[in-house]
Amino acid sequence: MSIKFYTYLLLSISIWLTVANAKDEQLAKTYQLQVNGLTRQYQLYVPNSLNKTHSAALVLAFHGGGGDGQKMAKLTKFNSLAAQEGFIVAYPDGYDHQWNDGREVDSFETYQKRVDDVLFMTKMIAAIHQIHSIDSTRIFATGISNGGIFCHYLAGHLSERIAAIAPVVANMAVPFHKQFNPIRPVSVLIIQGDKDKLIPINGGEVARGNRGEVISMDATIQKWLEANGCSSEVTRGTLPDREPDDGCQVEWTTYQNCQPGIELKVFLIKGGGHTWPGGPQYRSKFVIGNVCRDFNATEMIWEFFKTHPRQN
Repeated sequence: MSIKFYTYLLLSISIWLTVANAKDEQLAKTYQLQVNGLTRQYQLYVPNSLNKTHSAALVLAFHGGGGDGQKMAKLTKFNSLAAQEGFIVAYPDGYDHQWNDGREVDSFETYQKRVDDVLFMTKMIAAIHQIHSIDSTRIFATGISNGGIFCHYLAGHLSERIAAIAPVVANMAVPFHKQFNPIRPVSVLIIQGDKDKLIPINGGEVARGNRGEVISMDATIQKWLEANGCSSEVTRGTLPDREPDDGCQVEWTTYQNCQPGIELKVFLIKGGGHTWPGGPQYRSKFVIGNVCRDFNATEMIWEFFKTHPRQN
């Protein structure tokens, strides 16, 4: 057969896969819940391939401040990966596009109204379980910025349900860090850029405005070291610099001797900004910095999650 035929065949397959994935992603449905008198909403993606009687992992994906569940789905493209790997993804909407993440900022409506996002997640997980069987040992949470800060907050309050978290460009909130006391260890993957202008790696004011504060990445790590019983011994390495022109290099650190089955791992992106690695440059580099192209955060997070179920 001619080279033209093979080229046509490959192009046809590529187009078909693109259309199939697009149709599959459109199957995400919108659901609502009443939580303390407030109507809360979330997008839920359940791959067609899943057998409803077979328990599946559930990934909770939290948007950043000002965002929503649909934007988080577009940013991360978890739906395509979920279709391949056979897990469920929920993209909840924060109240007034904001998560009550423990910063206790008077100007945030979520704090003014004492919005209980932990209760929202508890009810949402129960509601999803009515739709599809969920593996209770494989409930995970990831998020970017405000959504990542909320991951720390959620795991601190719901460690008996959340097996692992993967906060992206997000340190732990002030003053929540003072009350942080999870009752069970939780595996943690931290992804942080050292040139993040909005969530400072060394702690301090968020977005240089009246948006509260976070502790430093190192202080956040220390909180999880203590909670997970890890030692200060580490293994270090670097990822291959697959895209030399992206202005980033990735250093990883794994902390040793944690509780059985628990892992604490950090990806420090040298030159990385307030971005989702492998995702789009959703705003200018001047505002959010570089997007690292050396790895895909969505894929890396799922690889971490699927090997870290909750320990009984």
